Amino acid sequence: MGVQTALDAVIQAPTIVDAMRLADDLAFEAGRDPGVRTIRVLAQALGGDDELAAIASTHALAEVFDGEAGRMLVRLLSDDRLFLREHAAWALGSGLPRADAMGRLLGMVVEGGFAGMLAQRTLEQWSGTTAEQLVVGIEGALLGVHEPEARARLVETLGLVRNSIATAPLLRSASDAAEPEVVRVAAVAAIGQRTPDPRLVDLLDELALGDGLLGEVARLALVDLDAVAEPPSRRTEGLTVAQLFLHADIDPLLSSAGAGDNGGIATLLVRLGDALVGDPETGVDRVLTLSRGSVREATADLLAMQHGESGHVYGRVPLLRDPMPSASAWPLRVVTRRGIRRILRAAGGVDLLHLRMADIGSLAAADVARELGIPVVFTVAPDPHAVIESLDRSGRLTRAQFGRTDHAEHFWFRTRLVQRLAANAAHTVLFPRPRLQDDMRRLVGIDLTSHAERHTIVPEGVDLATIDRAVAEATAHARGGEPVAALRELRTLVEELPPERRELPLIVTVGRLHRVKGMAALVEAWATGSLAQRANLLIIGGDVAHPSPDEREQLDRIDQVVPEPERARAGLLLPGHRPNDVAARWIAAARVGLPGLSAPGGVYACASIKEEFGIALLEAMATGLLVVAPDGGGPATYIEDGVTGVLTATWDRARLHDALDVALTAAAAERDDARARRSRAMVHDNFTIGRMSGALGGVYRGVARDEAALLERVDPAR
Repeated sequence: MGVQTALDAVIQAPTIVDAMRLADDLAFEAGRDPGVRTIRVLAQALGGDDELAAIASTHALAEVFDGEAGRMLVRLLSDDRLFLREHAAWALGSGLPRADAMGRLLGMVVEGGFAGMLAQRTLEQWSGTTAEQLVVGIEGALLGVHEPEARARLVETLGLVRNSIATAPLLRSASDAAEPEVVRVAAVAAIGQRTPDPRLVDLLDELALGDGLLGEVARLALVDLDAVAEPPSRRTEGLTVAQLFLHADIDPLLSSAGAGDNGGIATLLVRLGDALVGDPETGVDRVLTLSRGSVREATADLLAMQHGESGHVYGRVPLLRDPMPSASAWPLRVVTRRGIRRILRAAGGVDLLHLRMADIGSLAAADVARELGIPVVFTVAPDPHAVIESLDRSGRLTRAQFGRTDHAEHFWFRTRLVQRLAANAAHTVLFPRPRLQDDMRRLVGIDLTSHAERHTIVPEGVDLATIDRAVAEATAHARGGEPVAALRELRTLVEELPPERRELPLIVTVGRLHRVKGMAALVEAWATGSLAQRANLLIIGGDVAHPSPDEREQLDRIDQVVPEPERARAGLLLPGHRPNDVAARWIAAARVGLPGLSAPGGVYACASIKEEFGIALLEAMATGLLVVAPDGGGPATYIEDGVTGVLTATWDRARLHDALDVALTAAAAERDDARARRSRAMVHDNFTIGRMSGALGGVYRGVARDEAALLERVDPAR
């Protein structure tokens, strides 16, 4: 179609998602016609006001194998627009190494952040042919950089150079007592990834005798060297499946559910892992659930892995940093990749890896899976595509400021990561959506009719036993029985409200304090009009005592509507996160009431900008609550609008307010449990964790069977 026509299509696309998808056509046309005029057309877009077109042109330039195109990309590394700097750093990685870019890319590594990760990634891609130049550049940079974290990033980059020329400077950094601990830790962790050498072993043996983080990392590095020298034997029993969510402290008790990024996915992985190994029909003998943790926990987990334990086993990836929100975790790419590789190697044979998120964990895990030859199952959802579409529709995201928003949200990188993971997956799993095929084609660019055998729709599921127990306990208390501990705690919370508010029902929600989950928007809608006079609002989630930056942003917005000292008087309860079983009992109490403190007939509210499926919504429906939910994505496939719930545009505060008002009126008008029974029956018949594990077991067996057949074809001697 030609470069000009392709660029016009990007600029004139009706939506931002359409324009992002059409950027691939622009890059293709630029690579097909790498002439002087192509460069001029792209240069004009780079200087325009359309930030989206500027990003698209940056990546198109990377496909033009021309000296001037390369020089333009290098100049963009110093552009005043920060978003173009990081896209140029990313785009350069797809081309041949450029000596004139190396210094600036190292400067970006020093600065850190997402852009630093992209720059480091490009330098790693180049390092196979530029090892000597890169090592010299890093050593020169270290002479002028004194800030410890910045030095650590440079040393970490040095460790990515596989050539032996990098070994000596790594040894110097690791053994130099004058270096800050964070720098020595980066060097020691990198040494563990190198080919075993007596010098390396001697240094690590010495450091491993010490206490503190450096000693712990040295002991872990020795484990890494042993794994390189002598890989563990492969298990031959039933399937071993690995699943990952990096941004949570996942434990069998779900004690951190709702804090930070410990959302529904953390709960799901625990329940699902247990169900997979508990049902012989799935064919799964062992599930490895990977999440973040300390170096000490990671070392202990490796011992369990190496002993080949069956069942649901947990493996921690030591990030060597304090926990951070997923949006800020991209610079942890290298340490995450090492931790995942270590666990999968120690496991002695993993049949497949199931990835679910377009985040740093999936980025790193996909690299490891490719290196170790492990097939990947990817749960693909239009995320962040659906968020982009919602923001575009509401007017909060425009082309003119897309680049600056992308600089914070990394929309472009995450959408490309989804496409890459889906394209390379042995099998994709999808959530039900009202227009699934159309949405996947329109938003993500995936044609589900092509090789349909590689795509399977698998709804998520909930643990009905926990929910039924919670309902039984709440009902017994509503009829005069003594409350269990969780209900006593809720009673104490509600007793903080003024007497005149203690006979109102509860609007309740469970989830992370994050803008995508819409917690502040829910408070704004509730506080508008008469809603606050009709019901109290209970938000279960978030670490309110020690909030993350994302949680702090939501709390600040909430405080603007209902200042913290006035929460009780206004009817707002914000206790923070609670374990999953406690949250289940509080949700049940919202339905049946708390004697003398809270009326029955509460409502569950999900104010998410988008909800791909909605575990918490299903749990609320299984409890018997009437729900309010987004009118797109998964909820629209299982909520009967006007019957079991109210679907609405949750991003619109006025419409969310009206939906909550309708739901409260409908709940108050109910005279029997018919609708509640209908909600529970729907979940029981379609969305249990047992049904989910059974469906995934079929997917996993199919992937393992196809992989075995592939190996047989390419290597009949195996």
